[in-house]
Amino acid sequence: MDVRFSTDPGAFSTMTSAQLRKTFLLDSLFVPDTIPMVYSDIDRSITGSAVPARAGLQLLASKKEMAAEHFAERREIGVINIGNTGSVTVDGNEVHMAHRDGLYIGRGAKEILFASKDAEHPARFYFVSYPAHKALPTVHVRLGEAERTQLGSQKDANRRTIYKYIHPRGVASCQLVMGLTELDEGSVWNTMPPHTHQRRSEVYMYFNVQPDGVIFHMMGTPEETKHIVLRNEQAVLSPSWSIHAGVATQAYCFIWAMGGENQVFEDMDGVAMTKLG
Repeated sequence: MDVRFSTDPGAFSTMTSAQLRKTFLLDSLFVPDTIPMVYSDIDRSITGSAVPARAGLQLLASKKEMAAEHFAERREIGVINIGNTGSVTVDGNEVHMAHRDGLYIGRGAKEILFASKDAEHPARFYFVSYPAHKALPTVHVRLGEAERTQLGSQKDANRRTIYKYIHPRGVASCQLVMGLTELDEGSVWNTMPPHTHQRRSEVYMYFNVQPDGVIFHMMGTPEETKHIVLRNEQAVLSPSWSIHAGVATQAYCFIWAMGGENQVFEDMDGVAMTKLG
């Protein structure tokens, strides 16, 4: 498991592009037949993926970093499948996961297995985990069951649909909030005007980006922003003090996951465009 340590706004302002990428970019996800994971000291999130091709994959605890017998011993997990049909089996209960289906796995689950229906066209499971203070039921969320909201406009190149899977009005969790945003054709901006939310951190994972496409993900304090270039199926860690917005060379999708003391999606500290620097 890769371990990342964050930084404060003052040190952030001195970081080079290479240092930003080393600290915040997750560029080694979705490796077939393995479960790469990144542990961050930002709210103690764990971000990972599973692409079971030759055989199923079991999600195991990293004893060194987690000091736990089972991955979900003290944690909850949100999973979204961005690949072909597969399944997640939690303590013997198999859940069939279609493209863009979501799954909440509560604290206390002991055995978690990822599998694909077709090894030639495997599932691509993405997951984010945060510590949990109590056990809640494991719940399957199909894309059509997620709370759906449309925002933005074609005029502003930011028309997008937000699908909320794990949130207070949907699937209950301890602190995890998770969903998916899809931009319309011709729209390229997300989360602009930007915001921060001091009460929780966030992880963005961009996908459905063509091989020659790139995303410019902006972060930092509103007065001193920097950007990281991302490509398909890469993720970025966002501290609570940082904005998190992006623009790309084409329409795309991204999965957002948040953890912290407040789960209310609308709890944001908006930043006026005139304050960006």
